[in-house]
Amino acid sequence: MNPLIHLEGKVALVTGGSRGIGEAIARAFGLAGAEVAIASRKMQGVSEAAERLRKEGITVERYACHAGKPDELDALVAQVIQRFGRIDVLVNNAATNPHFGPMVTADEAAFDKTFEVNVKGYFHLARRVAGHLVDRRAPGSLLFISSVNGLMGAPLQGIYGMTKAAVISMTKTLAVELGPSNIRVNAIAPGLVETKFSQALVTNPDIVKRMVDRTPLGRYAQPEEIAGAALFLASDAASFVTGHTLVVDGGLTIA
Repeated sequence: MNPLIHLEGKVALVTGGSRGIGEAIARAFGLAGAEVAIASRKMQGVSEAAERLRKEGITVERYACHAGKPDELDALVAQVIQRFGRIDVLVNNAATNPHFGPMVTADEAAFDKTFEVNVKGYFHLARRVAGHLVDRRAPGSLLFISSVNGLMGAPLQGIYGMTKAAVISMTKTLAVELGPSNIRVNAIAPGLVETKFSQALVTNPDIVKRMVDRTPLGRYAQPEEIAGAALFLASDAASFVTGHTLVVDGGLTIA
């Protein structure tokens, strides 16, 4: 008998899978029985991640893909389907945050790039995978990595926070529209997580102190602590959960 939370027989696609939260999710999915496809912008990084996962006995393929380019996302989906025959679970995790500073000082290029990857990229890939699931008449799980910055004011990360708020809105609407096709759509809103992506934050003592002092658990997270939430939402243990944003922040947003 399989455990309550497992992904046996599932194929999962994880973007931003070369490190940090994406790699941790891919590892959790693989160890839970899924066959995993990971994608990232640079082939070297995603290849190194795939090698680390394979050493743990995980079936994984790696793909280079720019999450802000629809043609590359289309090619990614086609390649994963060709390799594995289908996609059952999508994790939209790839993101960018080129502007760190007051919102009013952000230039147009940084604004456009952030929305191109964090919103348009998520939407295009979700639409492509949802179409594949509908064509197969198969159930599926779409999971978007948002942020607590999409739930509250995000000083110095305002553009990024705007995109993550849009992701939460996208989650709710797609959940309503895709529910009749038995496709679940959920999001995770992490607090501060120690990754290369967050180095500007976790290496700034003032920012870390301010966030940790407001966090009931008194620390920031590791990527594996986000992966556990992702595994639950992707699995059949969450079969009646859709349109939900699971906040994984050590209590930051309630304190």
